Amino acid sequence: MELTTFWFAVIAFLWTGYFVLEGFDFGVGMLAPVLSRNEAERKQVLGTIGPVWDGNEVWLITAVGAMFAAFPAWYAGLLSTFYLPIALVLVGLIVRGIGLEWRGKVHSSTGRARADLGILIGSFLPAFLWGAIFADLLHGSATAALAGGIFSLSLCVLHGAVFVALKTSGPVRSRARRTAMITSAVALPAAVVALSGIPGASASVSDWAAAPWLWACALAAMAALSAGIALTWRGRDGWAFAATASSIAGTGAALFGALSPAPLPGLTIAEAASGPYTLNVLTWIGLVALPFVLGYQAWSYWVFRKRLVAEVS
Repeated sequence: MELTTFWFAVIAFLWTGYFVLEGFDFGVGMLAPVLSRNEAERKQVLGTIGPVWDGNEVWLITAVGAMFAAFPAWYAGLLSTFYLPIALVLVGLIVRGIGLEWRGKVHSSTGRARADLGILIGSFLPAFLWGAIFADLLHGSATAALAGGIFSLSLCVLHGAVFVALKTSGPVRSRARRTAMITSAVALPAAVVALSGIPGASASVSDWAAAPWLWACALAAMAALSAGIALTWRGRDGWAFAATASSIAGTGAALFGALSPAPLPGLTIAEAASGPYTLNVLTWIGLVALPFVLGYQAWSYWVFRKRLVAEVS
């Protein structure tokens, strides 16, 4: 495998990991006001992402850093073309981070309400805008961007609801399951529209015979999403979360597979890549650092694996 192909696959993996992990973070942030009825339940909901949300953001930093080092032309073109929406994504991440950190340090109801609003807005913006950005990158139209944004937003809400059901108990868990089922009425049709358009966005792959693996990824993502909805209805929270995570992973595979010939219009992977020496150095760094980072994050999820209960004040 050429190093350009290897690093494109690594970057696709990092972006997909970011969407899987931050996807439920965004969903929880948007659903906290819906799933909680009092302060104890609000802490229970937000506590599901409290130990992990900032670590999940590292995936975005690593993905963008790898793009900058391995494919500087792709990095420059993507960030300049979508400067405004990406700036809004960063604003959202900053506001959400401030809200999550500040909420535990204020004691007035007004201060907590402002923090909750920041968490809500800061979760909504990236959840919608990332889908819109990549859909626009594939299709180059406002309609596609809107469809992609609705798909990513609804999928994040569904993923977050399933995660809350997995990590909580009591009334919050029941509400999370109901919310997941309600959200599926939007997420599933949005997935059909968005995912069916991904394979055809790549040059000369508008039918199954031309790109069977792209269509397979898109269909697998739709099947996993359907399975997640069915498993939620049956109360199998762990398997449902694995299914929604698999749906996002399948979407990422289809998305970056469609981008692999040309990550930007008129720019191939080879043209966007750094020189051989830079890619060689990056490979050695990645082989040392990436397993350590993955192992540490897996350990942190294992440590905080138990369900949360609402504290009675």
